[in-house]
Formats: sequence, C-alpha cells, structure tokens
Amino acid sequence: MPTDILMTQAAQADGLYTTGFDPVTPELLSVTRQLKVVSNYGVGVDNINLAACTEKGVRVGNTPGVVTEATADLAFALMLSLSRRIVECDNLVKAKQWKAWSPTLLIANDVFGKTLGIVGMGRIGQAIAKRANGFSMNILYHTRTPKPDAEREYGVHYRSMDALLRESDIVLLILPLTPETKNLISTEALSKMKPTALLINAARGPIVDPQALYEALAAKRIAGAALDVTVPEPIKTDDPLLTLDNILISPHVGTSTWEARRLMTDMAVKNLIHGLKGQTMPSLVNPEVLKR
Repeated sequence: MPTDILMTQAAQADGLYTTGFDPVTPELLSVTRQLKVVSNYGVGVDNINLAACTEKGVRVGNTPGVVTEATADLAFALMLSLSRRIVECDNLVKAKQWKAWSPTLLIANDVFGKTLGIVGMGRIGQAIAKRANGFSMNILYHTRTPKPDAEREYGVHYRSMDALLRESDIVLLILPLTPETKNLISTEALSKMKPTALLINAARGPIVDPQALYEALAAKRIAGAALDVTVPEPIKTDDPLLTLDNILISPHVGTSTWEARRLMTDMAVKNLIHGLKGQTMPSLVNPEVLKR
C-alpha cells in the first residue's frame, strides 16, 4: 500500500494488519487517533518501529512458530540446490544441451558430512540443525548468547562469528535484521570464508552487503550463494548479481506453503482481534506495552 494511503487509512483505524513491506513509523503513528494494535503477517518486525508503538501504547503482534518448518525446508532446499547445481541441471536439459553423459557433467559437491555454520539459533535455526543431523553434518552456530539446550538436543557447537566463517563449508543466515546485523556479511566477513564455501541467506536481504557479495562471487573468493531475500525486494532487473552463474535467487518464498500461510493468517487475525478486545494475544512482540 502506498505510504500516503496507508497514513490516511491509519488515521481512522483501531487496528492495522500489516505485511513486512508496510512501514509502521513514528510519522505514521503520529497521525493515528485510536490505534490499539498492529498485527504483522510474518515473523520479522523490522518494518515496525517497536519503541514508538510501545510509547504510544500500541500492541504489536507477529506470527512466530507457525513459519518454522516451511522456512527451514526452504533454507535446506536452497543449500541442496546450490550444492548440487540443480537449477543449472534443469536449464541444461530444457535448453536441449544435454548431449551425453560424462563423469564431469555439472560436477558438484556433497552436502552430506560437510560443516554447516548457522548464524542464528532460534526456532528456525534449530529446525535446520535437526535436518542437518540427517545429513551427518558437523553443525556450528553463532548467536549473541550460547544456547546449551540446543547444543544438547541437536549436537551443535558454538563458535565466534569469525571462527564460524573460517570453518564452515556452508554459512546459513537465519537471524533477525537489526541495526547490529545490517551488512553483517561484508567484504571483511566474506574474506574469512573458504574459497570453496557457500553462503545461504534465508533471513533478511540487508544482512548481506550486495556489492560485497557480488565482488566476492565474481572474483570466485567464495564458490556460490543462494538468496531467498535481496536488497531491494524485488531485486532490480539490472542488478549485477543477476549476471552471475554461481548464485541462486528465489523471490522471498520461505513461508510460501499452503500450510504455513493458513497458520500465519489464523495467528495474525487472532492477534488483531484479541488486541482490539484487550485480550491476551497469541504473540505479543512488545510485552512492555502492557505496563503502560
């Protein structure tokens, strides 16, 4: 929704039902007269100024948990597809260029037994770790605070960010976008990765510096990347990343399954209705608002 229309409508609204592309800013909140709740259709709330909402007494809801398995599936699919060059294989056949079998035809890399570095170990990170155990992967992780429970349950090993980048065959990003994580994957970070390593971003586009990624991929300083998120979204048609053959990009479809969408819709609607009624919301992002 265009910002001017959103602000006009919000001025009269008791509740807002938003997506990650609807900015809930202090400017928007300043025109509202009776807003009680913002219900976001998705887990990430980087489109919402939480401090401003709390200051104004507005509850904010999101949809965690119900997107976990779908997003973990997509992240793992990107990892497998990039490692085994599945898109290139499909393109070759459809272009009618498959002439004969040979031992080196689109030769790729195993996922089984490799070292996977997961940056972020929330619900989705743990679901990815569970899948990776089935591939006998050595699983490293990095978060602000180590998670002993996850280490015991999934056999994951905590590393500093630098150590994770250096040791991993595959680096998978599944962490929130915050001012601290913006451009976390920079030229410096990419330089620490193995030249044979792959980068998977199933989190938020701005966590990766796109120019730094382009330069690293073009110079083969890392072997490849797969992105479900970009900067901006949709990615511009003239973006230099689209000229590379060692990158795979999907259009932000981490939660795009019928099952996940139904559950997300149900939770987002319940957040909205419960918030309007002053009842306990299924998922309240800013619980400190209740103290106001």
